[in-house]
Amino acid sequence: MPVEATTADEIDAAFASAAAEHADAIIDFGDTLTYVQAPRIIALAAKYRLPANYLFRHYADGGLSVYGADARDLFRRAASYVDKILKGTKPSDLPVERPTKFELLINMKTAKALGLTVPPSLLIRADEVIE
Repeated sequence: MPVEATTADEIDAAFASAAAEHADAIIDFGDTLTYVQAPRIIALAAKYRLPANYLFRHYADGGLSVYGADARDLFRRAASYVDKILKGTKPSDLPVERPTKFELLINMKTAKALGLTVPPSLLIRADEVIE
């Protein structure tokens, strides 16, 4: 069941709605609103005891898990595009690239606070486990 918040004022109501509908978890798609409101989003997920997955490392401090493209890698790769453009390559001549490096982070403090057991097979696959 999707729950949306398009403004900061709607965030609390969205979490209350998710909890009222007995949501099992949330997935934050990392838009500008939720990125800026990350501490609030993380606090509300904890308040309503909703396991949450996020897209960016920015949420790892307090969020349960992060799985998404490695933003640092994307920025490094973007720098090579800037270099090519500054050297005269037309942007339209450069190929569109997809992310190639992804990262999985798991915050065990948050998992314990939520009473969750993270399977060892998932912990082994994690790029970083926050104790």
